[in-house]
Amino acid sequence: MASILKLALLAPLIAVVTVANADLNFVSWGGAYAESQKKGYIETYQGGPINIIEYEGGLDDIREQVESGEVIWDIVDVLSHEARVGCDEGLFEDLDRDMFEKASDGTMMDDDIMVQVPNDCVVPQVFWSYVAFYQEGRFKGVQPYRIEDFFDLAKFPGKRGLRSWPHGLIEMALVADGVAIKNVYKVMSTTDGINQAFRMLDKIKDDVVIWNSGTEPLELVKSGEVSMALAYNGRVGSAVLTRDEKFVTIWDGQVLDEEWLVLVKGSPNAEEAKKFLIHASAPAQQARQARFINYGPMRASAFDIIRNGEPWFHNGKNIMEHMPNRPEIIVRSIIASPEWWVDFGDPVEERYNAWMARHGL
Repeated sequence: MASILKLALLAPLIAVVTVANADLNFVSWGGAYAESQKKGYIETYQGGPINIIEYEGGLDDIREQVESGEVIWDIVDVLSHEARVGCDEGLFEDLDRDMFEKASDGTMMDDDIMVQVPNDCVVPQVFWSYVAFYQEGRFKGVQPYRIEDFFDLAKFPGKRGLRSWPHGLIEMALVADGVAIKNVYKVMSTTDGINQAFRMLDKIKDDVVIWNSGTEPLELVKSGEVSMALAYNGRVGSAVLTRDEKFVTIWDGQVLDEEWLVLVKGSPNAEEAKKFLIHASAPAQQARQARFINYGPMRASAFDIIRNGEPWFHNGKNIMEHMPNRPEIIVRSIIASPEWWVDFGDPVEERYNAWMARHGL
């Protein structure tokens, strides 16, 4: 369990976990995202105290706790594919769907969510996306605005910042090479489709810089080390909205993904955790979180609150133009398929790791 306890020391935002587990332990990703959760609904929660623990994703630590019977985490923020795998493995508690707050018109929570709910373990959090971006003024003349521009070194020279894992990148590469968005996962399910994606990566292989943490692509673009990078839209938007950075997001071809909250099986504070999950998933709290980060709420009724309350961001700026799930950009957005990555992702991840190693990345 040492690796778990070590995570509690990673950032000032994180509170030390006590052996007694008297407080609710909420595990999330850190940075601007965790801060938005803290301000959006942790600080508005009327129940007991909550510790925030930062982690780097994955199910290994959760699996270790559940299998050992030594559960110290209560609620965890998980990615879409982990929400499905963890529930299937019995790592998360099933939750009574009737206990959650309805929308103002009486719509049940699961019917108020903008995607199909995958199982009874999950509680809606946000939509986030994986986008390309660059620094204003980096290019002369015509500016990049399509995902294919990211792979065009002749027209838009300079290095490219890529993440150290392939989720989202493969989808973007195919759309950049002309695959229709509606056919992306069908094409990815063929050997020829994966080969096609890697041919696109080969076009930029000599000009790639790999990043691992969410802050790195912003630093790479701002310093000029890369001319464009892929990044989490919330990181880019937060820099623009709070620090007036001159970053330009290329929304075309973004990969839109889900984020869920789950209750760990055997949570020592399960009843308190359920009360918190009801609070955190309510439309008002989902809308409030968007005051502090430009991730879109999953609940449609929360989106209505934001749209009608502009300027919504906490410093008086409009937030809608920075929202990844606003209607005007959905048509050119790839809706991520976590099921595909669960079923077929391992060999693609292995090939991507080999691709990076082969090119010294």
